[in-house]
Amino acid sequence: MDARTVRWRPVILSAAKDLLFAVVVLFAANDLHSQSRAATPYVPPYGAWERRPPADLGVDAARLDSAVAFAIAAESKAPRDQGLSNAISFAREPYGEPAGPFAPRGNPSGVIVRRGHVIATWGDPTAVEMTHSVTKSFLSVVTGIAVDRKLIRSVNDTVRGYVGPMLAFAGPGPAGASFLLDPFGSPHNRTITWDHLLRQTSDWEGTLWGKPDWADRPEGTADTWRTRERRAPGSSWKYNDVRVNALALASLAAWRQPLPEVLRDNVMDPIGASRTWRWYGYDASWVVLDGRAVQSVSGGGHWGGGMFISAFDMARFGLLTLRRGKWGDRQLVSEAWVSYALTPTPANAGYGTMNWFLNGDGKLLPSAPRTAFVHLGNGTNAIYVDPEHDLVAVVRWIERSQMDGFVKRLLEAAPGR
Repeated sequence: MDARTVRWRPVILSAAKDLLFAVVVLFAANDLHSQSRAATPYVPPYGAWERRPPADLGVDAARLDSAVAFAIAAESKAPRDQGLSNAISFAREPYGEPAGPFAPRGNPSGVIVRRGHVIATWGDPTAVEMTHSVTKSFLSVVTGIAVDRKLIRSVNDTVRGYVGPMLAFAGPGPAGASFLLDPFGSPHNRTITWDHLLRQTSDWEGTLWGKPDWADRPEGTADTWRTRERRAPGSSWKYNDVRVNALALASLAAWRQPLPEVLRDNVMDPIGASRTWRWYGYDASWVVLDGRAVQSVSGGGHWGGGMFISAFDMARFGLLTLRRGKWGDRQLVSEAWVSYALTPTPANAGYGTMNWFLNGDGKLLPSAPRTAFVHLGNGTNAIYVDPEHDLVAVVRWIERSQMDGFVKRLLEAAPGR
């Protein structure tokens, strides 16, 4: 070995060590990146949703087909004309005339998602149809994001502190006579909190968009409908769409922005929903907000309106709630809000915030885990969410009494995660 080789040997060895170190670091970084990607659950991008064979995700294909066939065979017996169906369902109610749009429905449809991947569809899951009171879950979420952003400081605040008198009018144009609306001005309504509205325990009193609170699912006999004593907010539970619409108006006031815009920008666009969904109010549910005419949307299809949406877009929303408000690496709705939404209401343990129906006592769906929950509406429209089985199932136009039979068959097909 000559002197030059001896002199350069330490330099060569040092360079070789540096190169080896760089290679090790590069491989380690790639491995960590791969692990990170593997740890992030799959979320479907806009305009696409990967479909996987059921067997790849631990699902028995034959039994899955049986569950789908059951859902189709258990089609709702109510008329497909949603206006007629609504009139029949609420025939006992005064002030029952339509106030917003209705649309006829199509065939039963649905989507089943396992570990984020579509494993089954039926009917036309792209069809945009009324989703009735599943709308309430969208309302709950936009209100929750207002809490996350401190537009509402606390759900225990009284709503009156956020909603003063508002100029309302019966639709834009010359026919829309204006009037002053003060929805939280009465002594009783001044005591109502956001929590009371979200849990349907407010006993809000008044008339909103031409519908008196007492006219929705009236209790007792007609001679007591207008004169009964008010219950203290929080003390009793009553499913009431007039009061839901009062929450929608209050949430509009807190955001100072149309709620469909809020939902689009903060939820539907980020989860890759289609551009086809719409959220409607009533012909007369208009207010002046910061100098512009804004429609206050409804919380369901009672009297018309609400969300018109496809099964695929409902499934994306269900996947967001399954993953506790997270979409990929973005926390769109705080986990704290999802936990709150899934907390039983003291006056009704089967209800979280609207319309998160809980299964903690097994009464809603005896065949489902107690941790499962459902975004539920008339029709029946349902988004079944099952964290224990990593499942979301959108089921549209099924008889309500047959939902548990569908879930039983679905879980027989997909017994584990």
